[in-house]
This record gives sequence, C-alpha cells and structure tokens, in this order.
Amino acid sequence: MLLHIIARGKIGRSPEAELVDRYLKRLTWPTKLTELPDRGGALPPSASPCVTVLLDERGKALASSELAARLERWRDDGMRECRFLIGAADGHSDEELASADLLLSFGPATWPHMMARAMLTEQLYRATSWLAGHPYHRQG
Repeated sequence: MLLHIIARGKIGRSPEAELVDRYLKRLTWPTKLTELPDRGGALPPSASPCVTVLLDERGKALASSELAARLERWRDDGMRECRFLIGAADGHSDEELASADLLLSFGPATWPHMMARAMLTEQLYRATSWLAGHPYHRQG
C-alpha cells in the first residue's frame, strides 16, 4: 500500500525537511510526498481503492500501535493507497473534512504544518516498523 502524504505549503530547506527526509528514506513501504500551494491546487488523482486521512486537531488521537493496526487493516483489506492530507494555516475545506475516512490528531495543541509533516513521517515509520517486527517502535 502506498503511503501518500499530501501537504499544503512548501517545506523548502529547513530542519523539519531534514526530519521528513530522514524518515521517508527509512520507510520500507512505498511512499510519495506531494506538495500543494497554500490555497487552490487540485488534489492528485488517487489509486483505487484508497483511504483518506486528514490531520486535524479536532480528530482522533491514536496511539502509535493503533495507527499501525489501522494501516495493517487497510493494507490487508486491499487498499492500494493511504492518503494523509496536511492542510495549510486555515485547515481543510468542509468538503475535504466530510469525505475523509479518518480525522487524525496529534493532540489538542495546534502544530505548525511543517512540524506536523515531520511528526507524521516519524509515526508512519514507527507504525510500519512495528508491523515488520522491528524494535524501533519500542524506542523513545
């Protein structure tokens, strides 16, 4: 299953970009990162079947093990792509929120979207490591 991060805004050259790159390189599952402008810009067409996860502070806070279990279930159910959408400062449109399969939160705090991108890639690496039986998930 493809893990596709679709993020509004350009990360450029920054400490957050280095963290994102570090975890994307470690992931053994297929991954793709798509950057969209802060406003406008259409979502790329999705593989079918696909599951859509929006990062939103009003979403469900999942333990790392719960995220791993969801990824495993979606993969085993035949999902070809799992899309993780990270909005800009104004968040997501009502249409995006209504069509999401899951609203995912990293807690009640509001995080800069560049940090959210780094946190998401780390959690995806942790979850896929867990599923592969790698000991990383027990660290930190």
